[in-house]
Amino acid sequence: MKYIVFILFTVLTNAAAQLMLKQGMLSLGPLSFTADTMIARVFQILFNPWVFAGLTTFVISMASHLYVLSKVELSFAYPFLSLAYVAVAVFAYFVFREDLNSWRIAGIALICVGTVLIAQSDRTGSTQEVALNPASKQASEYTR
Repeated sequence: MKYIVFILFTVLTNAAAQLMLKQGMLSLGPLSFTADTMIARVFQILFNPWVFAGLTTFVISMASHLYVLSKVELSFAYPFLSLAYVAVAVFAYFVFREDLNSWRIAGIALICVGTVLIAQSDRTGSTQEVALNPASKQASEYTR
């Protein structure tokens, strides 16, 4: 649980990026590409303030995730990213008035239960901090 703050930061920035990208695409309207307008349309998308902010936030999220991966096992850290779906679904319901039906709520509940179970694995001591230098692990094996 030592790195849970960084894991949750990764989750929240990932969810925030999704919401910004959605807002950007809503502001652009339905997309249509023709051979004449394809390059201009791509630049219009990339330089939309919401889309650009979303992509930038994704970069921050990925940097945070890389930090987390340098510290904890992938099988512990990666499942927490599913919480981004939970955050996106809830915020999309309130911000964009998207549907949050009983099937989605049931799925969100299962995601939350699964994430809690994975988080509990850290309490049992099964999650170890990743060695920063794999070569040092090999060196320690040779000295035995």
